[in-house]
Amino acid sequence: MSAIDRFRVLSRPSRLVVATVVGLGIAGIALAADTSRPEDRVRALLKTRLPKTAISAIDCGKIGGLCEITAGDNLFYVDSAARYLVIGRVYDMQTRQDITAARLLEMNPDMLVGSAARANAGAADGEEGTPQSIAAAATRQAMPAAPAKARKLSLSSLPQDGAIVWGNPSGQTVTVFTDFRCGYCRALTAVLKEMNVRVVERPISVLGSRDVADRVYCAKNREAALHAAYAGEPLKAGPACNTSGLDANEAFAQRHGLNGTPVIVRGDGAVIEGYRPRAFLEQWLGEKQS
Repeated sequence: MSAIDRFRVLSRPSRLVVATVVGLGIAGIALAADTSRPEDRVRALLKTRLPKTAISAIDCGKIGGLCEITAGDNLFYVDSAARYLVIGRVYDMQTRQDITAARLLEMNPDMLVGSAARANAGAADGEEGTPQSIAAAATRQAMPAAPAKARKLSLSSLPQDGAIVWGNPSGQTVTVFTDFRCGYCRALTAVLKEMNVRVVERPISVLGSRDVADRVYCAKNREAALHAAYAGEPLKAGPACNTSGLDANEAFAQRHGLNGTPVIVRGDGAVIEGYRPRAFLEQWLGEKQS
């Protein structure tokens, strides 16, 4: 064997060494995949499955089994494998919180109707179920709330019972029909707390919250119980009380078609439905009342 041949043999890498290096490389890739954040994995999958959707944020730690996906002004959910896409509302039955509504209000306080619900309605486009229609629904932009129609509502038939009064006793009176499981109602209450107004809150059970309303209404300190209920704090069941006033609220709401919450009534009977930010409410309350 020539010197050149001996050199070639010595310089040729061992098959064992090559196999070891390749094995370590594959293991490293697998280890990186195992230790990557779930948000990163979901983002990578969504790039393939919803390539036209610009993802703003992903949170896989808020809701068990689901990842919350923010795409501009829109909100939807997928499972951890990004196989199933969910467009709709998520409620926490333990804290009695509308998680979707709370998140939508964080994203856009002026938005009355969540873009997830708006995307749900987009299924009527005639191509539901196709990847294109799903992507279109997920990326559909939410439109600003339309101006409320002029409407008057007389509250004279309502009894004094059934109302939870809080805020500034000498401030302008605002009557609100609310539901303790409504995220928009909770947000509105937080806004009204910052305003110099007297709030007459009349609970109605749109989302099955009558049990909560009963406990709040029968509490020794109704105002404290009201804010605790919106905060998701547990309310101890106290002694029973006369809740016929709450029945009157329910009957009034049914007669006048109040099927959603919140409904805000000004002193002159003018009505707006849905959440409004503070600037809007201050302007509306300051308008000349007839």
